[in-house]
Formats: sequence, structure tokens, C-alpha cells
Amino acid sequence: MTATTVEPSETPSEPAALTAARDATARAVEHLLARQDPAGWWKGDLETNVTMDAEDLMLRQFLGIQDRDTLDAAARYIRSQQRPDGTWATFHGGPPDLSATIEAYTALRLAGDLPDAPHMAASSAWVRQAGGVARSRVFTRIWLALFGWWRWEDLPELPPEMIYLPSWFPLNIYDFGCWARQTIVPLTIVSAKRPVRPAPFALDELHTDPRRPNPPAPGTARTGWDRAFQGLDRALHAYHKVAIRPLRRAALRSAARWIVERQENDGCWGGIQPPAVYSIIALHLLGYDLDHPVLRAGLESLDRFAVWSEERTTGPDGVERTEPVRMVEACQSPVWDTCLATIALADAGLPADHPALVKAADWMLAEEITRPGDWTVRRPGLTPGGWAFEFHNDNYPDIDDTAEVVLALRRVRHPDSGRVDAAIRRGIRWNLGMQSRNGAWGAFDVDNTSPFPNRLPFCDFGEVIDPPSADVTAHVVEMLAWEGLAEDPRTRRGIDWLLAEQESDGSWFGRWGTNYVYGTGSVVPALIAAGLPTEHPAIRRAVSWLERVQNEDGGWGEDQRSYQDSTAWRGRGESTASQTAWALLALLSAGEREGKAVQRGVGWLVDTQTADGTWDEPYFTGTGFPWDFSINYHLYRQVFPVTALGRYLHGEPSPARARRP
Repeated sequence: MTATTVEPSETPSEPAALTAARDATARAVEHLLARQDPAGWWKGDLETNVTMDAEDLMLRQFLGIQDRDTLDAAARYIRSQQRPDGTWATFHGGPPDLSATIEAYTALRLAGDLPDAPHMAASSAWVRQAGGVARSRVFTRIWLALFGWWRWEDLPELPPEMIYLPSWFPLNIYDFGCWARQTIVPLTIVSAKRPVRPAPFALDELHTDPRRPNPPAPGTARTGWDRAFQGLDRALHAYHKVAIRPLRRAALRSAARWIVERQENDGCWGGIQPPAVYSIIALHLLGYDLDHPVLRAGLESLDRFAVWSEERTTGPDGVERTEPVRMVEACQSPVWDTCLATIALADAGLPADHPALVKAADWMLAEEITRPGDWTVRRPGLTPGGWAFEFHNDNYPDIDDTAEVVLALRRVRHPDSGRVDAAIRRGIRWNLGMQSRNGAWGAFDVDNTSPFPNRLPFCDFGEVIDPPSADVTAHVVEMLAWEGLAEDPRTRRGIDWLLAEQESDGSWFGRWGTNYVYGTGSVVPALIAAGLPTEHPAIRRAVSWLERVQNEDGGWGEDQRSYQDSTAWRGRGESTASQTAWALLALLSAGEREGKAVQRGVGWLVDTQTADGTWDEPYFTGTGFPWDFSINYHLYRQVFPVTALGRYLHGEPSPARARRP
């Protein structure tokens, strides 16, 4: 072993398949080490869909700050994602998405693409066939309303006065998940102001009947609750006309103060793009000019979400050119990527005191959050501690990252062990304090399970609450087991919840990764770490399910459509490196190292590795909102295979201090 890589085996009598796995691991480790930033962190691109790019361009148009270079580079990326039928999807290989297609089309019109160009005509024809703008999601119609392409009166109402609802009252802002909360508060300002900046062109071609661009909403409410919330929306529209002016002005000021107080040090909001976009619009509508420090920092933060690259194109003259391309990330994942990379490298055999691991630990320790955030609304007496997902998101540390960071730090032999131990103690205390009533853990909040927010007519853009999930709960349970707390009553409650959540076929639902393969790959190692024997019925059912859904080529894959149709798609999809690794992590922890499924899975990883030590993975295996917002984490294809291959070669990791039951 050298200072920078894991050496392949030179044992002459070793089986060829094992030697190949060692060689593949060594190449992958070398590739991963080369990707570490000098500051100690890792970050892969976070790819979502073109609505991020389209909305960024529409924001710049609305604010009057559009520049030609950005517009052209973003348009190149949007065009590159268009499919032959003229549509755009929200994940690789997915079905056409109406809202994404409308927003992408509109952005290209802003870039100067003419409606009669073949790619544009195909797009608008498909939109009309799919029902036109009237059938798009609320957020798409909000963007169109900003330019007069849709009437504000025909959008669901969100009054800023909701900022005053107490935390115990239904539909208060803390009933929403933190990502939705940060978006909804600024949108209450936008909804109250109803701004229109005249558009430079019409969009008649996106309506089924341009003479009636705002047709009545089709259909009727399906349940009593649906009818009740539609009635509430009608009442709020009526209130908009008679709102008490002093109260409305006070509510707008309070909402603005709430937004400003939650701006991060780097200018973003929550470390994610959508709240930043709407916060900038809202504050600008209240009189904040673009040179105001809050807006200037906010706009600069959005620029940091842009990933620039180059593409080679051939012009009509036959000359090849290199032109810039700009993709906007919805979020950035350095803490998540760094802790996963640290675990992968350690499990692959890198020495615990390797400089890369120590540097990563130093960076993670510096990212610890020790001040209160919105989570204190539900846990006012809990001492801060833990880690967020992003570079800057101190208002919203998350339970999942905190658990994985602790697991990563325990794999590093740091020269200042006291500092590491103190940070881990704070993270454990905070995670335990964030346990929900049912014994499980959500991602950001405690008991964020109100049934009402998802029923609002406004909330058709994805998951807006943060209930406990099997994958997050599993990571916490695994972390607690590593810390010798497997028999702690709080850990046992988490284990009981996980066992009760197992699906009848033996799998677990994956909230933050796709999907049942991710859930199962998270839960089985956690249960084994917590002391369940490999012969436990729940473990055997999980192993049997993974063996049944293994692809013919030896890998595993699962399409995002399993969130909508679990019968047809559960555990089904093209093999991917990350999902194959998740399945292997479960099988290896269950004692199946010598089994046929593991041997075939490892073989698939070895055979599909690229020459530079990584894997190709165009498929989206990450989840923002199940089905509604999918993610391709570009580092997943690296860190999870390295972890799986490392555990295949070296066995399950077991820290010296962990007191296994």
C-alpha cells in the first residue's frame, strides 16, 4: 500500500475473480483520491432536470439582469436534454413531463429560439396534445403569471398572514417540511403582490385554445377533504380582495424578516436553489434593490450553483467549435459526499491515519453546526449539534448527514481524538433528541407528519412534509450501534419500527434513494450492526428479495417509476453501479459473501468499471421528492461501489470502541 492508493493483490494462488476485484478496487480508490479538493472535501455534480435551468433564466428575465453569455450557455444545456419527440423528462429514460417541457420551451423562447423551429414546434405540439399550460403544475403557472402568461386569479392563494399561525395550529409554516417552508414563505409575498412584468412574446402556442388561455380547472374534488380545501382556497381568494391593509402590511414585513433571518452566510437559503429564487423575488417586490447586500449575496450564491462545461458542436459551415454549457444544480452535497467518500476509502483498506482521511475529517469537523435552527420549534430544549448536507445550511442540519458523518469520523485516526469525540457526542445527542414519537427519524424535523399540507391545492409540486423514513432511521440505528448504544431503549424503538416497516416481499421503501433497493441496502446493514443475527426472518426475507430482483447481467437497478407503480417497477430497472453496490452492502452484511448473488454482483462491478477507475451511470438513483424530483448524484457511482468492493475484500467494518451486543 502506498500513500495514495490501495495496491492490487500479488497472491499467485488467489482466484482470478478475487484478484480482479482487488484490481478494480485499487483503480477506484485511486480515482476517488484524485477527486478530493485540497480543502479536504469531495463533491460530485448534483444533476436534476431542466426546470432548474429554465427557472434561473426566467428569474434573470424578471429581474432584468439577463446576459447573453449565460442565456446562450444555459440554452445549450436545455437543448441537449430535449428528447426526439420534443419533450423533456425529469430523469434519464423517464416519461415526458408536461411542466418541465413547458418551462424548458419558455426558456428557449427567451434565448431566441423561434416557435417554428423544428425542435420548438415538436415541443409545443406535444404540450397542446397533453392539455396545454392549464394542465401544468402550480409552480409552472406561477412562473408564467410573473410575465402575464397566466392569471394570478386562477392560481391557488397563499396569504402572508399565515406567518402568524402558531406552531400548534393546523397549516402553520412549521407543519411543512423545511424545503417547502422556505419556499412557501416567500411565495406568500409573491401571491399577495401578484406582479406582472410584461413578456417579450406571447405563448399562445402552448394553449389548447388561445382564446381561452385560462380554462376552468377540470374535474371535481374526489374526497370530502379535497372539497374542504378547495373551499378554503376560494375563501382565501375572497380574503385577498378585502384583506385588512395594516394586517397585510405587517404580515409582509414579518415574512420578509423571517426570510432575511434565514439567509445563510454565503447568501443562499437552505443551501438549495428554489427557496433562494423565490426569496430574491419576494424581497425585490418589497423594495429591496438588486444592490442591497441581501439580494446581492443571494444572486451571487445562485451563480455558485452553476456548473460550467464545454461541448463540441459542428456548425452549418461544417466547422467544429467548442462552446460553453451551463447546468444549474438544485443543491450541492459536499458534506454528504465527503462522509460517504471517507467511509468508502476506509472500508476499501486505506489506513485510518491516511492524510486524505485526516484532511476530510478536519473539514467535516469544521462544518459542525452548533447554533439553533428551525428544528428548535419542536425541540426547544435540545442542545445544537450535527451536520448539514451542503456547504452552508446552518438553519437546517439533517439527521441523515449527522449519522453518516459520525460513522465516517469513527473510521479516521485523527491526531486530536478529543475534538473528534466531543463533536460525535454532540451529534449523537442531537440525533437522539430528534427521534419522532413512533421511534423513527425523519430527515430534518421531529414528527413532521401533519396530513393537511399535502392537501392544499397549492402543493402539487412534490412532498411537502418530512415523515420518518426507513433509510434515515437505519442510518441512525447503525450509527448508534457503532457507538455502543445498540441496547439503548431509543435504539431498540428504532429497530422495532424498522422491523414493522418491512414490506411483505422482504424489501424496505427508500425515501431518499431509489427506492426499495436503497431502503433494503440501508436497513439490512443497520439491523446486523445492531445485533440481529443473519438468520433472523427479516434478514432472510430481505436476502431472498434481493436475489429475486437481481438482473440477468448480475447487477441491480430500480427505475424512479417504482414510486408510482411499485408492482411493475419495484426492484426493476437497468443495472447501475450505485444500486448494485447497495444490494451488495445488504447481502454482505447478511453473511452472503460466498453466495452466487454476491459473486455475480461483484463481477458486474468489475466488468463495467471504466478504464479510469469509475463507472458510467446516467440513471437517476437519488430522490428529492419521490417521483416528483429525482437526482443523479455523480459521486454515487464511485463511493458506493468502492464501499461494497472494500467490504467484499476486507469484511464488515467493526470499530474498536463499538460494543456489539
